[in-house]
Amino acid sequence: MKTLTNWGILTGLAIVLSGCNPQATREGETALPRVVSTSTIIADFAEDVGGDRIEHTGILQPGADPHVYEPVPEDSIALEKADLIFYNGYNLEPGLIKLMKTAGSNAKQVAVGEVVKPLDFEYQGQKQPDPHVWGDVKNAIAMVEVIRDSLIQLAPENKEILTQNAATEIEKLQRLDTWIQEQISTIPAARRQLITTHDAFQYYANAYGLKVAGTLIGISTEEQPSAQTVQKLVEEVKATKVPAIFAETTINPQLIKTVAEEAKIKLADTQLYSDSIGAPGSEGDSYLKMMVSNTKAIVEALGGKVSDFPL
Repeated sequence: MKTLTNWGILTGLAIVLSGCNPQATREGETALPRVVSTSTIIADFAEDVGGDRIEHTGILQPGADPHVYEPVPEDSIALEKADLIFYNGYNLEPGLIKLMKTAGSNAKQVAVGEVVKPLDFEYQGQKQPDPHVWGDVKNAIAMVEVIRDSLIQLAPENKEILTQNAATEIEKLQRLDTWIQEQISTIPAARRQLITTHDAFQYYANAYGLKVAGTLIGISTEEQPSAQTVQKLVEEVKATKVPAIFAETTINPQLIKTVAEEAKIKLADTQLYSDSIGAPGSEGDSYLKMMVSNTKAIVEALGGKVSDFPL
């Protein structure tokens, strides 16, 4: 009969104990809860709150347009493996919402943006909820709170650190909200009018004292503006007498450039971040930084005076 050496006994004991430990994993696996976020803005919040207590996957990459994004097979795999899925809702990301509902995942699905009572827009004669809720920073705070509570429910043992992380994020957002109000107030009242490529700034305008005076297309970037639509916006731009109009980072700027040229008006030097944060290293590579960049661009282009935000 063979006898076990001391090494063999220790090795066997380690294997048994490993098998009994729910935190033990096979090579390449992790015991952290798997969290998936659809949009880059929600992903930014989830990573700030979850930190190293979650294994996080963001499906949309910085600069991607959620309105027209077509899911790939890797997205289905990520959703199927998830323990928790954060998405915006209000049909911001229709392709991903459809995939999420059919992916066969047992994950809890949380429509983070739908915690906010929506503003409406009219499309083909019907009122629909505007999904761009994060434009009002107070709404972003509510989204962070939902993310915090969902993560605590998923991993209650991490309640203290998740609560601390969320509190740090919320404090920054509260300062951001006040700062934006102060900056917009420096724009002469008659110039507080916003004309952009698509209708993504209703919440921002309502919260901070601006008027959305016109857009090239509506809520969804799937729309294709006609020559008549372009000409109509040219006339609206002339009527408002605003000093500048704005392109957006996720949309081809050519048509809004045409509007600016035909209206003989300045196209702002800095494009606005609308449906996505910017690429790593850009001025808008987080939610907070994108809101600072947008506000600076708007205030400077419309004749106000902007001060730095202490990041």
